Amino acid sequence: MLKAVILAGGRGKRLRPITDYVPKPLIPLNNIPIIEWQVKYLKKQGIKEIIICTGYKAEMIKNYLEMKNNFGIKIKISVEKIPLGTGGAIKQAGLSIKDKSFFVLNGDTITNINLKQLAKKQNAIASIELKTKFGIMETQNDIVTKFKEKKEISDLWMNAGIYHLQNEVLKDLPKKGDIEKTVFPDYAKKGKLRTVKFKNVFWYSIDSFKDMEECSEELQK
Repeated sequence: MLKAVILAGGRGKRLRPITDYVPKPLIPLNNIPIIEWQVKYLKKQGIKEIIICTGYKAEMIKNYLEMKNNFGIKIKISVEKIPLGTGGAIKQAGLSIKDKSFFVLNGDTITNINLKQLAKKQNAIASIELKTKFGIMETQNDIVTKFKEKKEISDLWMNAGIYHLQNEVLKDLPKKGDIEKTVFPDYAKKGKLRTVKFKNVFWYSIDSFKDMEECSEELQK
């Protein structure tokens, strides 16, 4: 019965001019907005209630979700009057979370990561193998021996933007600021932060027009 928080308050500056007119969560991938892909993903993972943290063009997001009104899952909106950062947004949304733990999902992440696996560890970050969009060269004695395109780099893990957090984290979060720059470094120093590693999963962070194009193609497959 866990709740999930979607961090969807950013301006999406790198996707201008589209985001001058619509908020990033409403940008369509194969005619379905990012936020709808995420809600359906969370419902499939067994989540019963979602709190969406919004700021920029919040009314448009709220209106879209109310218009759809057929997801079969409880959705709340937590509006930031001023930008609070990821930590502040989670802290504000957390006022309505009484469960022992909850999930957090970045508002531009499209994935199929298994949340039940992530839930096995407290205060855990989902991690995936680092990906590169550039061709990798294998070399020997300064001679190029082979090219590999868009390779996942083994044994280097990146933050997938999906977290399983215990309720007590809320008191440590800043009222304004990013969780990645405040609580996470502090917890890491104290040995209080875990990770669950996922290999060969579907994962995209929609930060550019190229990301939109590549993710849309993969979703069609």
